[in-house]
Amino acid sequence: MPAPAVTFAESALADLEAILAWYAEQDVPDVGRRQVAEILDRVQALRNHPDMGRVVPEFGQPFLRELIHPPFRIVYRREPRRIRVVRVWRSERLLRLPADEPDQP
Repeated sequence: MPAPAVTFAESALADLEAILAWYAEQDVPDVGRRQVAEILDRVQALRNHPDMGRVVPEFGQPFLRELIHPPFRIVYRREPRRIRVVRVWRSERLLRLPADEPDQP
């Protein structure tokens, strides 16, 4: 079976842009670029190991998982043929999925 495709929801892309912007505002844009690159590397590892993240504790659903990459949580939806990254948030935030995010199979 081929490795699942990795896609990003608009919310996750906005999160990555916000990370870059925050570090740029702190006058350390290189740190932001490094953090985002490391996050993208972790996400790509999901292609070969889609269940390596833990089940998101707030929801307890086996298809909604997360990787911890301090200080961030990389939340993804595990589907048979696709890994969909839905959020990239600071670890201390509780997860709430956007209500307007379409549920795509």
